[in-house]
Amino acid sequence: MSLQSNHAQIIDDTLFKPACFEAYDLQKLIFNQLHAKIDYSDIYLQNTLSESWVLEDRQVKRGSFAINRGAGIRVVSGDKTGFAYCDDINMLSITESFQAAKSIAAQGAKISSQGVKITASPSLYKPVNPIESLSSTSKIALLNELDTYVRGLDARITDVSASIAAEYDVISIINSKGLVAGDIRPLVHISVTVWIEDNGRRESGRAGGGGRYDFQELQNLNIPLTIASQAVHEATINLQSVPSPAGTMEVVLGAGWPGILLHEAVGHGLEGDFNRKKISTFSNSMGTQVAAKGVTVVDNGTLPNRRGSLNIDDEGTPTQCTTLIENGVLVNYMQDELNARLMGMQSTGNCRREAYNCIPMPRMTNTYMLAGQHSKEEILSSVKKGLYAVNFGGGQVDITSGQFVFTISEAYLIENGKVTRPIKGATLIGNGPEVMKKISMVGNDLQLDPGIGTCGKDGQSVPVGVGQPTLKINEIVVGGTAK
Repeated sequence: MSLQSNHAQIIDDTLFKPACFEAYDLQKLIFNQLHAKIDYSDIYLQNTLSESWVLEDRQVKRGSFAINRGAGIRVVSGDKTGFAYCDDINMLSITESFQAAKSIAAQGAKISSQGVKITASPSLYKPVNPIESLSSTSKIALLNELDTYVRGLDARITDVSASIAAEYDVISIINSKGLVAGDIRPLVHISVTVWIEDNGRRESGRAGGGGRYDFQELQNLNIPLTIASQAVHEATINLQSVPSPAGTMEVVLGAGWPGILLHEAVGHGLEGDFNRKKISTFSNSMGTQVAAKGVTVVDNGTLPNRRGSLNIDDEGTPTQCTTLIENGVLVNYMQDELNARLMGMQSTGNCRREAYNCIPMPRMTNTYMLAGQHSKEEILSSVKKGLYAVNFGGGQVDITSGQFVFTISEAYLIENGKVTRPIKGATLIGNGPEVMKKISMVGNDLQLDPGIGTCGKDGQSVPVGVGQPTLKINEIVVGGTAK
């Protein structure tokens, strides 16, 4: 059996056969319900298995397993959306939910129906169930191995917390354009937090990672031990740190995860719904210079096995690599079908939803800045006095104004072009569009994050990826704790 036929069989066995109907039956339901005031409608079926294990104090303290199954029905009329869902997959519940969604949508243009089109998904990841890739005994053994490994790296480590999680998501989309599509989405994640103590001072470090594969592949790539080592590294660096200075200064952002600043401060403002509603700071900026020359930003949902990648988005549109900012100029937004239609644009395959009971909207996948011409050493040596931010914690951004605040979990002083003392308690404060224009050097060392990103929007969370090369910002406000 080919990968594509196996893919289709899994979707059929998981979603349709237990409900005793076929995709064609839902097509008939949609077309029988259409009328002149409906522009678009779709039915989203989903069956998700999720599992997690947590080890603390050398014992497995928590374990969980859940099944989430249901259908979301959307009816679009003009710029109005009717949405309803049912916590089961059966024809009666779906029909009733369709009627509820239809009653919410009030007006629109006549829809043009098409023939049924079965869409085959590309294969960015294997259709595997990661939960079944290791036995429960082996998962517990993995957690204990991490605990032992971490404690062996530094005798000053007092506490270790480790967790593993897996998700097996099977979805199908049937819409009024005649589309029938589906996807099988594995996802694994591992995280390690350590606490270290020396001479009465106690510090912590945390690291995580994962992607769209199973636990066997996670181990084959040596990801668990790499993550454990990174957590210990961050903890020991924090133990040596001094309070961060405060003020406006030059800042060098490290490659990889620091791209979360780009994601939050710029990426959300480039999503189609915010720009259609004119509430983004980037509204009406298409074709204008919004960043320094040499800055190119893309959203790419087609990277194999990445946490933010998808074979198809949650409307059944294949994901793609969309250039958002090219050489500093805004050239595109991230779009779903609804906002693209209302803005006279095309969907970019960026429609996402947390689950069947959540309304879909334009969201990021893997958003990152492309590499430039400068080496990391060249960038660092150009700074007389500043900050080198290697790893980030949390942050906040205002979509309308672009204002952001980010905490830095690992950073160092730069003095006369040299990286010197580690610092603690630093935050970056600024305005996304303004900071983009103050980028003066872009590194040639593009890296993506290790697979830890989760993006929140309107109460929904979805897995994402971020990335960037090392880059220099000429001027940004640093909040610090040094006197």
